[in-house]
Amino acid sequence: MDYILKTAEQKGIYVGMVCVWGSPVKQGKMSVEDAKKYGEFLANRYKDQPNIVWIMGGDIPGDVKPEIWNTLATTIKFIDKNHLMTFHPRGRTMSATWFNNAPWLDFNMFQSGHRRYGQRMGDTDYPIEDYTEEDNWRYVEKSLAMEPTKPVIDGEPSYENIPQGLHDSNEVLWKDHDVRRYAYWSVFAGSFGHTYGNNSIMQMKKDGSGGAYGAKKPWYEAINDPGMNQMKYLKNLILSFPFFDRIPDQSVIAGENGVRYERLIATRGNDYLLVYNYMGRPMDIDLTKISGQKKKVWWYSPINGSLSYLGEFKNKITHFIDETGYRCGNDKVLIAIDASKEYIKTDWPELPDAQEKWNK
Repeated sequence: MDYILKTAEQKGIYVGMVCVWGSPVKQGKMSVEDAKKYGEFLANRYKDQPNIVWIMGGDIPGDVKPEIWNTLATTIKFIDKNHLMTFHPRGRTMSATWFNNAPWLDFNMFQSGHRRYGQRMGDTDYPIEDYTEEDNWRYVEKSLAMEPTKPVIDGEPSYENIPQGLHDSNEVLWKDHDVRRYAYWSVFAGSFGHTYGNNSIMQMKKDGSGGAYGAKKPWYEAINDPGMNQMKYLKNLILSFPFFDRIPDQSVIAGENGVRYERLIATRGNDYLLVYNYMGRPMDIDLTKISGQKKKVWWYSPINGSLSYLGEFKNKITHFIDETGYRCGNDKVLIAIDASKEYIKTDWPELPDAQEKWNK
């Protein structure tokens, strides 16, 4: 573990340190006294390691052995005040339900999970409404509506090339357009970032061995999967604009928000707005929600990062149609910017790489 952390540090990578998985705690294999001793050990060993985010829980509801999680968290926090801390809950739940007021919880995490609309798999204690299973934006809205307000992230959405529902390897696999939708829905709704997952990579599947959840491709081939390599386009987009001005704002959409795959998600700063459209359906957008009497507008592709300049528009509610068609996975982002600003040049074919920009 020390080697992994040091190697990650050298490569500029932070590690989410899950202290203990939820199932052994549920089975009674850790007492409060164990949690205190273990927390002291972990905190003293890694308090000076710069690239750690502490994660309590591990696919478990927060009301299962809460005394363990609170003891472990507060013990670590007492010794190590240098690192952020959160809680990883079970599928279709969020940490805010149990720990939003906990002093040790720096940001909330939810797990939107791997199930499609209407997929129940025999659950008897399902915590959300029917046919909202894929709506990860709902968790963001619920978390941000709570007091005190804390940042939030989807810690486990559907993974690329994992079966829908997770456990039946004969099921349809989640693909690149699905992981894009989860990412844009979540971030535009107000998440501070996103967690991408891949069936082969998350279990370090090797050629000729392993392969839970029907994984067949080795991890060193899966790193070339399209969904993984499309995540940078979301990062490039978000970091092209003033980050801390940005808020979720559905009032930008003048017509219907839409349900399920037709759901439009809008976010904006003071002088720019972004609308994610998964289906490519027509939409009415209120350009008066940001500054400027005229707005420059682009289509942006989450698939390949390309920009298409549409022109300069008057400051009013405007109808936009994606001429490439209406279908799942034909996703686009509408970008509108106060015409006096130059966050994007009209002749750019794509956005500059955000990582290179921020490393300068």
